[in-house]
Amino acid sequence: MDSTRVTEHPTSFDRPSTGADPTDPRGALLRTPVPPRASGSALPAQGSAGQTPPAAGEDSPGAFEHSQPGAEQAAEPDTHRPRPTSEGVPAQPDGGQPGGAPPGDTPSAGLIPGEVSAGGGQAGLVRPDPGAPAGAPDPGRRDAPPEPDRRTGQPTAPGRPTPMRRDGDRLRFVGAATRRIARGMDLDEIVMGLCRATVPTFADAILVYLREPLPVGDERPTGPLVLRLRRTDRIPAERDTEGGFTPAPQPEPSELETVGAELCEVRPGSALAEVLRGVRPVFTDTPAARAALPELLGEERDFALPDGRRAILAPLRGRRRVIGAALFLRGPERIAFEADDLLVAAQLATHSALGIDKAVLYGREAYIADELQRTMLPENLPRCTGVRLASRYLPAAETARVGGDWYDAIPLPGSRVALVVGDVMGHSMTSAAIMGQLRTTAQTLAGLDLPPQEVLHHLDEQAQRLGTDRMATCLYAVYDPVAHRITVANAGHPPPVLLHLGGHAEVLRVPAGAPIGVGGVDFEAVELDAPAGATLLLYTDGLVESRLRDVWTGIEQLRERLAATAQLTGPDHPPPLEALCDEVLDMLGPGDRDDDIALLAARFDGIAPSDVSYWFLDPEDAAPGKARRLARRALARWGMEDLTDAVELLVSEVVTNAVRYASKPVTLRLLRTDVLRCEVGDDVPQLPRLRQARATDEGGRGLYLVNRLARRWGATRLSTGKVVWFELNRG
Repeated sequence: MDSTRVTEHPTSFDRPSTGADPTDPRGALLRTPVPPRASGSALPAQGSAGQTPPAAGEDSPGAFEHSQPGAEQAAEPDTHRPRPTSEGVPAQPDGGQPGGAPPGDTPSAGLIPGEVSAGGGQAGLVRPDPGAPAGAPDPGRRDAPPEPDRRTGQPTAPGRPTPMRRDGDRLRFVGAATRRIARGMDLDEIVMGLCRATVPTFADAILVYLREPLPVGDERPTGPLVLRLRRTDRIPAERDTEGGFTPAPQPEPSELETVGAELCEVRPGSALAEVLRGVRPVFTDTPAARAALPELLGEERDFALPDGRRAILAPLRGRRRVIGAALFLRGPERIAFEADDLLVAAQLATHSALGIDKAVLYGREAYIADELQRTMLPENLPRCTGVRLASRYLPAAETARVGGDWYDAIPLPGSRVALVVGDVMGHSMTSAAIMGQLRTTAQTLAGLDLPPQEVLHHLDEQAQRLGTDRMATCLYAVYDPVAHRITVANAGHPPPVLLHLGGHAEVLRVPAGAPIGVGGVDFEAVELDAPAGATLLLYTDGLVESRLRDVWTGIEQLRERLAATAQLTGPDHPPPLEALCDEVLDMLGPGDRDDDIALLAARFDGIAPSDVSYWFLDPEDAAPGKARRLARRALARWGMEDLTDAVELLVSEVVTNAVRYASKPVTLRLLRTDVLRCEVGDDVPQLPRLRQARATDEGGRGLYLVNRLARRWGATRLSTGKVVWFELNRG
């Protein structure tokens, strides 16, 4: 019996069979026979429809390399495997094949030969060869015997991947695979793209090892080279049924499932280190690779590796160093790798390594942005007397997690609180850095208890020192819960909105002012009523301005949204702060997120006059005794006699220290809220500090007692002196 010489070529493309999802990259190849041609004839040229194919028997290079083994007669019809239809590789029309179906009889894709199409006709029928001998198998019949394997001559199991036949298939596969890898943005997506692009198209299984930890950019790794198994992928066990491929009930464990250790350390000078240093992919049947595999996979698992050229070890090299390795495996039932497959593995490894390098750098930038957002914006708003606070921050996009918008709430002496919101031009890292400097400056100026207009003036000077183009807008407000008043100064920022208890929302009339950084301008402050139960909303222009609306239209929509939300809770109950912030952000449409958004809401509870006691004390020796008597009377009026002893002791110590150095009257104020707060003010700017008195010292123990007995205490410098305060828990 004559035999035909066959050259085997590995494949990488699978086409799903009947009943399987044609978009599933893991589906098996559907074998669609094509019209027979004479034995020994050249492989038809792959061209577009309408080109004249070469005549049968015409000489063509590589005719024998792509012929199929004969059956019993040399004139048996020669069928070849169809062009694969993996991602990025279009199927070739049958019109370009000799003896193929004429125009209009193109077989329907995805149907088994002889199967009835949706239109009622026969789909995928193959015309029998008139010259074929009697008894030759008809490739168009469903009961035709399976096509023999080109290596062994035995029938091929249905659904197994077939080899690539020519270099064009490899080029198309590499193009499709690299596009899939390049679509990944983070590390997991890139590694998954490599696995899904190669299994089962190029290999039956893959193991991807990466350095632990991965170096970032130009960082020099420290410590030994450790590789960790990042991801594995393999062809699942399947069986052929009438309706397609379904998982076997209890698949037998494959030898490819036992390959791979979780962690391995690459010893300097070892065989694995030499293979990784060589960078180029190698077959594992070479002596160097065979010696390196036990170190990579583990001594007990090396036996599971298929013999021969059925595995390729490809180092993954980034821009500067090797960052891992990929092991491509083929099972014994599949054709072994060829020399050209080393080039395919090299391309896959190179694109994957560079993508991993970029993903690590991208992850580091995202981490830096998150750290900027965490450190430059307040993690938690302070708990201030007479006011409740809530805030929101939304970046312009997920790729720019932080920008130039900021908000802040700063406690001030006298139970006051400073409310700040600002916006630096842009939302880049530079804008975030400038924002951090301006926010720090505003906190420092607030600690000096300067008027709002003076704070903006110093911020303007600071912005000019940072650069000529450092522009920002800012709104600075100070709320006094005792006086129920708010003082506001504006530097080119959108005006705040005040929501009253009855549901009426108004835009406060504050001078617009010039932005910070212009220089040479004055800022003006206005003092307005802040009734109890009202809510003040400070925001940046990203909330009210976008490409779809101007800023004043957005402010009016915000005012209407606040009024509508207040109507839901009734005229006597203000809406909850957190829910109110969420409702405000819900007004944003799909195209309204053009800029960062910072939102600060303050609910004014205030302090009732009956809960405040205020006195002036002359700086004389009798002042401490008078302060004790006044404090005792106030506590008796409030029903807090259980705190009398502690309050008298602490008030006496603080007032004594104040009148010792003061030249003007000393102020004493008691405030009853959820705690009892005592404030003593004088005209001396030096702040007291806690120190340990020596045994021979006659004084220096007053602040030590305050520190031991008080819940909290502190000292704040004013423009006219200082205030020392302490708090006690109510009994």
